Amino acid sequence: MRYADLIDGNVTKSELKTYLVGGENVAVTVRIPKNMRDIAKQAAELSGVSFTSLVKMSLIEHLAEKDS
Repeated sequence: MRYADLIDGNVTKSELKTYLVGGENVAVTVRIPKNMRDIAKQAAELSGVSFTSLVKMSLIEHLAEKDS
């Protein structure tokens, strides 16, 4: 399924989030400055989540916004 189909269709934000987390996990390499990574890891720890979870949550929120 394409992202455009999801945001243009009659899909609720909840259904879209469910779809986004429903796939299998894959490894992804992202190159970011070390300072950004270190601060993001600290922010995640302060929130009680892992760095990976923080990235996933951020992506889900961004992709689930239909106004984007």
